[in-house]
Amino acid sequence: MPKASEIKKNAAIEYNGRTVIVKDIERSVPQGRAGGSLYRMRMYDVVTGAKIDETFKDSEMLNFADLTRRAVMFSYIDGDEYVFMDKEDYTPFNLNKETIADEILFIQEDTEGVQVVIVDDVPVALAMPTSVELEITETDPSIKGGSATARTKPALLSTGLTVQVPEHISTGDKIKVNVEERIFMGRADSKT
Repeated sequence: MPKASEIKKNAAIEYNGRTVIVKDIERSVPQGRAGGSLYRMRMYDVVTGAKIDETFKDSEMLNFADLTRRAVMFSYIDGDEYVFMDKEDYTPFNLNKETIADEILFIQEDTEGVQVVIVDDVPVALAMPTSVELEITETDPSIKGGSATARTKPALLSTGLTVQVPEHISTGDKIKVNVEERIFMGRADSKT
């Protein structure tokens, strides 16, 4: 049984007899309080999709829900459903666009390390890798010598996400992006 402080985003936990997925966690340290931090978690019921906001003390014990993770690759969009294929047996998993709205900004056909989270034989969420490689589709022209300064500029990526990049990066470059923090990590390793 993990403590509330050990729970990460996209973890499936049991809460009030229901299985919920943790979508967002905010940590706060109240002033003048003996003891630890508070963790405010935004969770979604995997069956009904209902949103639940709850605050836990850092030492409060929680139960992980029984779930399975399967390595998948993005296949296609069918209306409001995103279809992912199991990399081993090619089983299709459909996830609603609203359920995975945050993750969509990091997914392309060749995105590696994506897993579908399955609870009671139903796909409920995506577990993303810590970083992904995306191509810049639009940004201001690169500035020679820009790498010597810490100034940044916005760059629109192939998935629609916008991140701040150093001035020496240009349109067409592939970059690594931290999924959780949505920040530029560096140029992607070229595999060609």
